[in-house]
Amino acid sequence: MTDLLLLPGDGIGPEVTAQVRRVAEALTPDLQIEERLFGGISFDTHGLPLTEDTLAAAKASRAVLMGAVGGPQWASAPRDKRPEAGLLNLRSGMEVFANLRPALCFQPLADASSLKRELVEGLDLMIVRELTGGVYFGQPRFIEDLPGGGRRAVDTQVYTTAEIERVARVAFELARGRRNKVHSAEKSNVMETGLLWREVVTDLHRRDYADVELEHILADNAAMQIVKNPKQFDVMVTDNLFGDILSDAAAQLTGSLGMLPSAALGLAGKPGLYEPIHGSAPDIAGQNLANPLAAILSFEMALRWSLDNAAAADHLLASVIKALDGGARTRDLGGQLTTVQMGDAVLAAL
Repeated sequence: MTDLLLLPGDGIGPEVTAQVRRVAEALTPDLQIEERLFGGISFDTHGLPLTEDTLAAAKASRAVLMGAVGGPQWASAPRDKRPEAGLLNLRSGMEVFANLRPALCFQPLADASSLKRELVEGLDLMIVRELTGGVYFGQPRFIEDLPGGGRRAVDTQVYTTAEIERVARVAFELARGRRNKVHSAEKSNVMETGLLWREVVTDLHRRDYADVELEHILADNAAMQIVKNPKQFDVMVTDNLFGDILSDAAAQLTGSLGMLPSAALGLAGKPGLYEPIHGSAPDIAGQNLANPLAAILSFEMALRWSLDNAAAADHLLASVIKALDGGARTRDLGGQLTTVQMGDAVLAAL
């Protein structure tokens, strides 16, 4: 079994993933690492963004770490062959349903945030996003021509009790190891799925997690509160669409999307999927400018959640903080270091 499967993907993905490999080989030299094509580059080579062989390799590994997928050169590809479709199929095929998106504001970077230092310094928010249901996967979905002209597009938001309960359980368990508070974000005031979401989370809390503080919040209010008073939150659990949006908003509080990792987890014993939340950034791809820390911190999460090596994860996190304390900055953080030089800084701190 491969310990770590790397899927560098497109755009800046190969550049940041290369730094993950350098760090992994230095920190955990016995780790078995394999690499496969994924996303647009896989479509160009194999005609599919995710081949059956690559999915099988992912399911047979202990952890999967990807870089990024997509770019304008694949905009005209059939929708089911685009890089983003490969990512959705990977998440679905690996049966990962709980997306953990931490928003940590490292003290040396507090002034890089778009908010005032006092609002973000010490921020430690974990957004738990449901990953394999909701409007991204619901059926029917289509665009049709209307009689007399014009077109109509339909996407379907669908959730079941089981889908909501399993991701909420992850959030409550996480909160027990943190500050013991969960906010559940939905739109129960206007959406049937939001109403079911609130009912299921409330029932689960009453049955199994009454010791954890629970607060329900409408998703639009959550967006406002994230930029008004983000440190009020500990763990926030929400659906696929709202989680996609709210986690990006929270990420900007930390100073840069280039700092934020993520983990996608399934049932116990199944491999986790880890990725930086930034995109493929085609405007800077190939220029050695991308910040690799989100990818490196995604490896830190993989060590902690899938590779059973919390000591190495602690060492890596401390090394990233030490590099930042020493002034290491890529352009997105107001510095001049290249991708490789930031990798060098982390390796030196290790």
